[in-house]
Amino acid sequence: MVAIATRTYIARSFADPDEIRLFDKGKVELVHVGETVVCRYILQPGWRWAYHVRPIAKTAWCEASHFQYVVSGRLHIRMSDGKEFEIGPGEVVFLPPGHDGWVVGDAPVVLIDWGGAAEYAKK
Repeated sequence: MVAIATRTYIARSFADPDEIRLFDKGKVELVHVGETVVCRYILQPGWRWAYHVRPIAKTAWCEASHFQYVVSGRLHIRMSDGKEFEIGPGEVVFLPPGHDGWVVGDAPVVLIDWGGAAEYAKK
């Protein structure tokens, strides 16, 4: 007997997330797409990982590895080795573990993340 693989499409929407994690000045919406967890971060002006997520993570730096697309807003990143840079709309970014980040300016930051999403800000 020969097994034939079938193709099935999966479509998910952040309008109906599987889970929402709330924290001061931000939230993470998670959707499960097959074996993958994709999340949308919505971070308000004044948000900073060190102030708003570190108490949940209980680590000195964000230890999640992120693979993200920036939809809107600007985020300043400081790596644990001292390197700093900003990311903004239209950029695809890989961030290794060991970073802090904060919203720059008066516009919310919206990110779509395919890495680091499953455990981010999980209480």
